Amino acid sequence: MELVLNTFGTSINRDNEGFVIRSKGRVQRVPLNGITAIQIGKGVQITSDAVMLAIENEIDILFVERTGMPMGRVWSSRYGSISTIRKGQLNFVQTPDALLWIQQIIAEKIANQQAMLLLMNADDLALLRVRERNLNRLEDYRTKVMGAKGAFVADCAAQLRGWEGMASKIYFSTLNLFIPEQYRFETRSQHPARDVVNALLNYAYGMLYGKLEGLLIKAGIDPYIGVLHRDNYNRPVLVYDVIERYRIWADYVVYSLVNQQVVTDDFCTVQTDGACWLEDFGRRVLIQSVNDYLNEVVTINNLSRSRITHMMLYTQDLAQNLKKYI
Repeated sequence: MELVLNTFGTSINRDNEGFVIRSKGRVQRVPLNGITAIQIGKGVQITSDAVMLAIENEIDILFVERTGMPMGRVWSSRYGSISTIRKGQLNFVQTPDALLWIQQIIAEKIANQQAMLLLMNADDLALLRVRERNLNRLEDYRTKVMGAKGAFVADCAAQLRGWEGMASKIYFSTLNLFIPEQYRFETRSQHPARDVVNALLNYAYGMLYGKLEGLLIKAGIDPYIGVLHRDNYNRPVLVYDVIERYRIWADYVVYSLVNQQVVTDDFCTVQTDGACWLEDFGRRVLIQSVNDYLNEVVTINNLSRSRITHMMLYTQDLAQNLKKYI
């Protein structure tokens, strides 16, 4: 279970071997059992006693922006074996194997986008023809990605980023045609979002970033040593690489909410500069929906586990593979 505290004025303190949460005059006591992470938003206070209790019990504490993106975290010093695996990471990023690894991740992302588009239903034959044409275009980019030539990532990084970007542009423009008209948007917008769908996508991606960064750290992997994303100063760039495998899960949750038409005006507010921000109600619905989806048991590679567990197993496998490069 993850505690999500993002209401202004909320506080969390230690209560013997549990936590006590105070918000708007209400008091709630939460036992330690089952808590895996605590997410802290702006305007929320956490005491040092609560932080120490979380550290003692290996509960991740994540501080997040209003967009859902992680700003910082506190974690137990017992997580992973950074000094050992990090040496393997540093060696790995300078090998041809790193190029193949990132090619496979981008190709998987595009294949996921194709699968998502195939889930969209419509009676309009012209619209279905547009989808078919764009599915073929995505396949062309997937082929280009896997066919990229070079000894190292740096030899074709610009090409890979360009193909990935074009594929995503095609994907979102096509997906946009299959959602109810009142939710359609002109383009993907991130900093800031300009509409409710992009605001939901950005927040859902932020949730995945935070969860994946924590799993990498627990596995002993340094999230700041990336492969394709290697030039971003002071950013967890490996998270930006690995997240491409899982973005589709956020997409699915957001587009399910939109196509069920449960997204209302209460979900967000539009600022004077045109920025669209999720409000408490919208965040609550999205956070619950994402967490429910990640906790759903699915079969991947003949193994039935929750989606979040599959993410954890991937990071653990990655850590083991990185040891080979020490």
